[in-house]
Amino acid sequence: MNDLIEMDSGVKHMVDNERLSDLGLIFDLNARVDSKKTDLTKAVQRIVVAMGTAVNNAGAAASQTQPATAPETDGDKAKTTVAGVANLLTVAAIKWVEDVLELKDKFDNVWSTSFRSDQALQTALTRSFAEFINAFARSSENISLFIDDNMKKGIKGKTEYEIDVVLEKAITLLRYIQDKDMFDRYYKRHLTKRLLMGKSLSTDVEKQMVSRMKIELGNNFTLKMESMFKDMTLSEELTAGYKEHVTKRGDPDPRRVDLDIKVLTSMTWPLEGMGASSESDEDARMKTIYPPAIERLKMGFEKYYSEKHSGRKLTWLANMGTADIRATFPKVPSKNGTIVRKHELNVSTYGMIVLLLFNDLPSGESLNFEDVQSRTNIPTNELIRTLQSVAVSPKTRILVKEPMSKDVKPTDRFSFNESFESKFAKIKVLSITSGNKVEGDRERKETEKKNNESRNHNIEAAVVRIMKQRKELSHQQLVSETLTQLASQFKPDVVMIKKRIESLIEREYLERIEDSPVPAYRYLA
Repeated sequence: MNDLIEMDSGVKHMVDNERLSDLGLIFDLNARVDSKKTDLTKAVQRIVVAMGTAVNNAGAAASQTQPATAPETDGDKAKTTVAGVANLLTVAAIKWVEDVLELKDKFDNVWSTSFRSDQALQTALTRSFAEFINAFARSSENISLFIDDNMKKGIKGKTEYEIDVVLEKAITLLRYIQDKDMFDRYYKRHLTKRLLMGKSLSTDVEKQMVSRMKIELGNNFTLKMESMFKDMTLSEELTAGYKEHVTKRGDPDPRRVDLDIKVLTSMTWPLEGMGASSESDEDARMKTIYPPAIERLKMGFEKYYSEKHSGRKLTWLANMGTADIRATFPKVPSKNGTIVRKHELNVSTYGMIVLLLFNDLPSGESLNFEDVQSRTNIPTNELIRTLQSVAVSPKTRILVKEPMSKDVKPTDRFSFNESFESKFAKIKVLSITSGNKVEGDRERKETEKKNNESRNHNIEAAVVRIMKQRKELSHQQLVSETLTQLASQFKPDVVMIKKRIESLIEREYLERIEDSPVPAYRYLA
């Protein structure tokens, strides 16, 4: 039987060439001599893992794309290609998922057609897929990106049935993921951006996805995601209420800034999803200096909010906001004399803060980088990206940068671009991305570090729960029960569990039982 399976025209050849009837004969023959189909099962597992590993290798190679650079003094041609590389990396990530799904469809067909929907072979296929998917370091991130891409554009024009198929495929892949806590971290981050930036095609489909996760993984997994949707609903009500409040006051100012606010519960939304790379960056953002008109608007909303919710504190996050600005440029000659050029600019909140600095700046005068930073207090990295988007990007040079180069340096000077031209009345000023949408090595290490810190808390909580119930337990039993409790979230390293037990002993949650024949612990109430 084994020789028949392993020969050149055997099972591997049959799988590669879709010879389903021949595979069915092999299955029937193996079943006659071995009810467990051991030889066929092992062969199929090896084939799946080998094909899956090839998909992983292709995905890993595609993720090594490096950005090209343009000459720094190339005038109009000076531009960054980081965003382009980010798109390529995202495409590569999604292709990995699509290749895995294609492989899954292939073996689902083999299983149902050739293997008579045999349960033992189904289990073997599930194990093989889980093996190579979990061997790929970026599997959690890529699956989340696949869902993200579909939520933003993939489901456009699809029927309810087709959308249902996409959601089911995503859940199928999620079942294979061992470290579901890592997927949860990426998914909440991507969901945050979709909700706050208005990128999602359908809130109903978003909620359907969360409901499926809830059925598959339990209420605790989706608790914060559901709270995010509640915050969005409450924010819509707050915005409408505030607009009504302003109208009742009879404010006659036609230049009054219109506000669309999102009030987020701090413990629900992932700060890294809002671009917070460190606590110092977050502190700097809180001290951003807003233009007087925006500052008055902030104070007005804070007063309105405090009257409704006393005791709550609002912290403003400018890095996730956008603004629509009406910009007027000097008159230029035309067929009918001279015309004033007016454009409506959609910029980031940081972009708005920077551009408004030039409102009262006399014609011909400029500000250097340090002037802009001291007047706005925008974090350095954020300010560099903002200035690149409004002074370097060829199609949206609202400001003139001297000297012109793709990099922004402390010695650079900026002035209002009076000769700016565009054939569009409405212009969207895209922010230069802070990095690849797919995480780079540094960002990934930071994510893993934060995830490990979260795992430490989960391990300690599980150990305390177990010991509180059992009072006394041997080391081996405690480790085993901890692994069982956490299996639905991730597979913790035994060394990590041991370190957390030691930490709990140091903090007097547990103590060692000295006279025990095997290492054991006692819970301290």
